[in-house]
Amino acid sequence: MKVGIADTTFSRIDMGKIAIDELRKISSLKYERYTVPGIKDLPIAAKKLLENGCDIVITLGWVGKTQKDLVSYLAMSVGLITVQILTGKHVIDVTVHEDEAENERDLLAIAENRVREHVRNAVDLLMNPKRLQKLAGTGQRQGYPDVGPILR
Repeated sequence: MKVGIADTTFSRIDMGKIAIDELRKISSLKYERYTVPGIKDLPIAAKKLLENGCDIVITLGWVGKTQKDLVSYLAMSVGLITVQILTGKHVIDVTVHEDEAENERDLLAIAENRVREHVRNAVDLLMNPKRLQKLAGTGQRQGYPDVGPILR
């Protein structure tokens, strides 16, 4: 099995490097990395990775603070959903928005945590889907502390 990792040069940290580091820590799965300029390029990157034999793709996007950036994110999201429908394979969207944190240190922590947790999710989707079933309804968050279920 092979994991596709698509990242961008627009990101303010090397999200692809973090994803590869986490993937190597938790599995022996092969991977292929594809780097593109920005988030609107991620849908075609995901499609190409799937066509190259990847069983799942993790897209790593970074969204700026402007309204234009949010519109680009929406376009990218629709594109990734389309790729999933057309290929019948998962594309895990890992996106960090610059307005998620008050300072760069917190933004870095959110980004790194989100990437690492979604790599684990992707590996579980491929290798251990029962683990995700056990976590259903538990308020898991990527990038932030888990919130837990509403009712216990």
